[in-house]
Amino acid sequence: MSWRSCRLGDVLTLKRGHDLPEHTRQEGDVPVVSSSGITGRHKEAKATAPGVVTGRYGTIGEVFYLEEDYWPLNTALYVIDFKGNDPRFSAYFLRNVLKGYQSEKAAVPGVDRNVLHEIKVRAPSLTLQLRIVDILSTYDDLIENNRRRMVLLEESAGLLYREWFVRLRFPGYEHTPIVDGMPKGWERKTLGDLCSEIRDMVLPEALEPDTPYIGLEHMPRRSISLNEWGTAEQVTSSKSRFKAGEIIFGKIRPYFHKVGVAFVDGVASSDAIVVRPADNTLHGLVLMTMSSDEFVAVTAQQMKEGSKMPRADWKQMKAYSVSLPPPGQLSVFDGMIQPIVEQLKLISFANQKLRAARDHLLPRLMSGELAV
Repeated sequence: MSWRSCRLGDVLTLKRGHDLPEHTRQEGDVPVVSSSGITGRHKEAKATAPGVVTGRYGTIGEVFYLEEDYWPLNTALYVIDFKGNDPRFSAYFLRNVLKGYQSEKAAVPGVDRNVLHEIKVRAPSLTLQLRIVDILSTYDDLIENNRRRMVLLEESAGLLYREWFVRLRFPGYEHTPIVDGMPKGWERKTLGDLCSEIRDMVLPEALEPDTPYIGLEHMPRRSISLNEWGTAEQVTSSKSRFKAGEIIFGKIRPYFHKVGVAFVDGVASSDAIVVRPADNTLHGLVLMTMSSDEFVAVTAQQMKEGSKMPRADWKQMKAYSVSLPPPGQLSVFDGMIQPIVEQLKLISFANQKLRAARDHLLPRLMSGELAV
C-alpha cells in the first residue's frame, strides 16, 4: 500500500529533552536546541544526527531538522526512533501533524508526547516519502543557501564595525592622533544620546490579524536580521509597535544577544526593547553597537540576578559609552552598513516567499492530494 492509516507513534517515537542550565554549558560546537531552535552551543551531544526536534509548549508546530549531533533541551521533544521512516520526511510529517494543534489540558498551549503518539495519521510508503522530501527540500535548501549568504553579509558588517570602533582603524586613522583613548575630533557619547526606546503599546484587539509579529522565537541569536516573523493572530496581550528600520533587542537572558533590524512594520514581544535612532545617519552605528560582543557583555553583567528570567534594563543600557565620529566619517560608515542591511532585507523577503510556498504544498503532499 502507498498509504496506511496508523497512529503518530507508529511513525516515530518522541522523548522529552534534557536539562542543561546555562551555567553548566561548556564551550563547544554541539548545537543546543530548544523549543525555538538552536539557542547555543555545548561541548557534549545528548542525541545523534539526524535529529528532529519540536517544542513542548508555547507556539506549537515549529519543527527543526538537524544534520549534526545535538543536545535537545527540556523545553523540547525529539525523535528517538524513526521506525524505518526517512528522518527528513519525519520532520515535515511532524510539522504537518502539529499544525494548529492545541492542548486541551492546560491554560498554556502545550504538547504531551503520549497524547501526540495517539494521534491518527495517514503515512505514505518510504518510496513516496523520498519523493515528498525531494520536493519540499528544494525550498529548504534554497532557504539555507540564503541563510548562509546572510551570515556572510552580517560577518562583513561586524568586521567593519570592529575595524572602525574597536581597533580604531577607520579611513585616515594613520593621520589621526588618539587623545585619551579616542581619535581626535570624535566625541564620547552614550547610547541614549544616539537613540531612544519606543513604547507604543497596543492591545491585540486593535491589530489586524495579518499584522507582523516578532517574538523572541523569531530572533536568531548573534544576528542582525529578523528574517522571519509571525502574525498578530498569535498575540494575546498588549505589544509594542515598531516601524521598519527600528532595532529590536531581546531583553531576557539567554535571549539578550538577539538583536535585529525590523524589515517591516509590526508589533514586538513585551520581552523585547524597541529602539529608534535619533536620525538616519546614526542607524548603522546604533545597530552594530547593540549587536557587538562588547555591548552584550556589559548588558549581561548589568542584568539583575536572583530571578529565573533576568532582564536587561534600558535605563542602564542607554548609559553605554559610544565613540561618535564627525558627521562626514559617520556618513561614510553608515553608507557602508546600509547596503548590507538592504541586501539582508531582500534575502529575508525571498526566504519568506519560499517558506510560504513550501508551507502551502506541505499539507497537500501529506494528505495525498498532490500525486508524487
